[in-house]
Amino acid sequence: MSAVQSYMRITAANARETERIGPFLATFSRESANPFLNYAIPDDGAVPTPADVDGLTEAYRERGLIPRLEFLGESMPRVEPVVLAAGYQLERRVPLMICPRDELVAQPVAAGFELLTPETDEEYLAMMGAQSEAFDDPDPITPESLAGRRKMVADGGLAVLARHIESGEGAGGGLATPMTDGTIEVAGFGVRAKFRRQGLAAALTEYITRAAYEQGARTVFLTPAGVPEERIYAKVGFRPAGSFVNLRLE
Repeated sequence: MSAVQSYMRITAANARETERIGPFLATFSRESANPFLNYAIPDDGAVPTPADVDGLTEAYRERGLIPRLEFLGESMPRVEPVVLAAGYQLERRVPLMICPRDELVAQPVAAGFELLTPETDEEYLAMMGAQSEAFDDPDPITPESLAGRRKMVADGGLAVLARHIESGEGAGGGLATPMTDGTIEVAGFGVRAKFRRQGLAAALTEYITRAAYEQGARTVFLTPAGVPEERIYAKVGFRPAGSFVNLRLE
């Protein structure tokens, strides 16, 4: 899955400072100390030395950041043992799933609902509101967050809104990042609790995945939050293709 790992490197470096440390590409957010915005990615097939890891640790420590790594474990199996030996701990192991174009399975849209690409502010807000409720996101939707979502789509990303036809209420939504070297990540599939168990999550996933391939993608991937989500994505045609490894040093 070198295409996915390459996608990670390119997108992580966008709008961030970077530094090459041995076989690692270290990335640093200019705006936030959030650990999930500051992490290093090893080269494919990397075999780091303890000194390489020490240098990486120091680069993050001197910036007041938590040293972290995110990478596709199967692409670099000799990284994790060396990093763990340096005192890092496994933060999480996240499944990776891909859906080859010829394995995409059409999903029905439940009666009384429609799927559409949002265009107006009202439609974007309906999608974002449904996603926020689905994920119990406490942060309010602001004019800035709306503008950010619109910009993502204007830059080549994708969005979908599931809408309850009778009430006009947003029922769910999903997203895809702008394509990078033929690779697109689909994510953010959420359905309001009162509209669940009607197949909307699978329908949203299929809609965005099909749109990604129509846009010219060669690889479409996602990272499920848990086993129930894995089952939903499997219905659409996604299958396991490895796992992302996140390591950190507290």
